[in-house]
Amino acid sequence: MKNEITFEDFLKVDIRIGTIIEVNDFPKARKPAYQLKIDFGALGIKKSSAQITDLYSKEDLVNKQVSAIVNFKPRQIANFKSEVLVLGVYNTDGNVVLLQTSKDIKNGEQIN
Repeated sequence: MKNEITFEDFLKVDIRIGTIIEVNDFPKARKPAYQLKIDFGALGIKKSSAQITDLYSKEDLVNKQVSAIVNFKPRQIANFKSEVLVLGVYNTDGNVVLLQTSKDIKNGEQIN
């Protein structure tokens, strides 16, 4: 377990729901990854790099809703600027499983 945080610390993290609208291969990434474009409603379309190629095809991902942290500082990965961090958890094989809602949610809704 990591260090305990306060509720105020948690409120600093802005986690939103978005729908993946485009998926492209990312050949310049060090590890196999996709370049994602995600629609966050009123927040606009944001880009992310995600190492999820083991469990998800590009076709599987289009129109899939995901959870992402939208208030991280953008990160340059090779020739691509990743603007949000898509959330997932490693399974027992070391592959990332995306965190998703059980029902469709309006794009841009905040998790709290």
